Amino acid sequence: MSVFDLHLAVLPVLLPALTAILLLLLGDHGGDSHGGHGHHKLLWARRITLASTALGLLLALALAWRAAEGELITYRLGEWPAPFGIMLLVDRLGAMMLVLSACVALPVLWYACGGWDAHGRYFHALFQFQLMGLYGAFVTGDLFNLFVFFEILLIASYVLMVHGQGAERFRVGMHYVVLNLAASALFLIGLALIYAKAGTLNLADLALRVPQVAAPDAAVLQVAAMLLLVVFGFKAALMPLAMWLPSTYAAASPPVAALFAIMTKVGVYAIVRVHGVVFGDSAGATALTVEPILLPLALATSVLAVLGALAAKTLARLVAWLTVVSVGTVLAGIGLYGPAAWGAAFYYMINSTLVIAALFLLAELVAAQRGDADGQLVPAAPVAQPTLLGLMMLLAAASAAGLPPLPGFIGKLMLLEASSNHAWAPLVWTVLLLVGFFTLLGLARAGSILFWHVRLDLPANVSSGGSPKLVLATCSLLAASVLLSVAAAPIQRYTQAAAVQLSDRAAYAAAVLDEQGGAAAQTTRPYQVQQIQPGAQP
Repeated sequence: MSVFDLHLAVLPVLLPALTAILLLLLGDHGGDSHGGHGHHKLLWARRITLASTALGLLLALALAWRAAEGELITYRLGEWPAPFGIMLLVDRLGAMMLVLSACVALPVLWYACGGWDAHGRYFHALFQFQLMGLYGAFVTGDLFNLFVFFEILLIASYVLMVHGQGAERFRVGMHYVVLNLAASALFLIGLALIYAKAGTLNLADLALRVPQVAAPDAAVLQVAAMLLLVVFGFKAALMPLAMWLPSTYAAASPPVAALFAIMTKVGVYAIVRVHGVVFGDSAGATALTVEPILLPLALATSVLAVLGALAAKTLARLVAWLTVVSVGTVLAGIGLYGPAAWGAAFYYMINSTLVIAALFLLAELVAAQRGDADGQLVPAAPVAQPTLLGLMMLLAAASAAGLPPLPGFIGKLMLLEASSNHAWAPLVWTVLLLVGFFTLLGLARAGSILFWHVRLDLPANVSSGGSPKLVLATCSLLAASVLLSVAAAPIQRYTQAAAVQLSDRAAYAAAVLDEQGGAAAQTTRPYQVQQIQPGAQP
């Protein structure tokens, strides 16, 4: 095995971290792209961060290629054996999330280089720190380092949220920071309770130990599981913890909001890892806390969010509500518990993330051509590019609503099929179909106002339309979504295999705990003090 293959699992985390440090050393352009010195720095920052993000995509694809064969790629930092040391683990699901994150990040960054990166300070360094947190969350093998990477991506997102300044961004940004700090405190409390009763935070080790915990310790683990569900549900925007998201995402700059489309999926990913595997249907008494409530909460999330989308008064806020709708649909699949439902949820999650990111960028392209009306859903002067933007809007709306033959339809069809034998099947079918219909209705209403209900008394927009760079970045996200339909069969096989792999607890234990001869796997609790009998030698 080459040195590259040996360290491949850690490279997606190291690359953005080192790139961010390099960008900080390069210096800041001062939020002003004008002027010789500042403009020169900005050009170099763009080149470096685009090259790094493209290389990150290649690394993610290399990991996905290896993981597709079923290999569990492990990496021990400092060569400390699990469960004592820091463990990185890449499986099919983790590799898929790496590729999805990079596929969103690269077009969004290209879009931001069209001018948004010059509206504030250190945009590119913060963008790379955000990617470091995202990539780290998807490859970590233990709960504490999941918390660490959560904090890294959140700290970067705090600044990116107010990038470009503005009173509204500062107002919602303050709420965003305070709520996330409260969630982080709950996260730490949950980790402490789990470690106190299970003796480990390594995910593979927890999956083996949690089912063996008996009363009364199982009750403490149930409390910890509920605390973590609150934390992850808040980050994923699961109702009733999702009310912060529409205002926050609608107020953020378009490229930041588009990047944030992947952040809700970090919460979904954490729910799968923790409540789907560790506290899942094989977790004994602790499973009873989470499994019965996840599905109804997910369905309620989709219903309430689509009503919010129908009531939205701006296109950006409508897209923000659709972000919550997609989260509810994905978590409905997770809440069905089973490889078929999980595989369908993963497939749908890929498409919804790409489409939502594209819609955030498209919303800005449309708003920029509507004069004073901006993104408000009111009649205004005609846009400069009605045909191009209208077709892009139509494609995105059809996929988000689940119309054939687009991947949104394929993903929902897989979810409906997976739920057919479930006790909640009638409700799942009703909610998913009605949510799809109302999503289409909300986007059709928005499209008709934006492109058809024009005011002839206002002067026509004389701008030449969006720049090719901005349009191409947005179209690339939509093209990636269409590619999911073209390559639906192999991608579906991959997502199903990822779901099946998650249930193989023995394989994870063998890869994570047994590589060093099994000694780590035989421990009961890390750092547990051995009881010495009186008169015995220590």
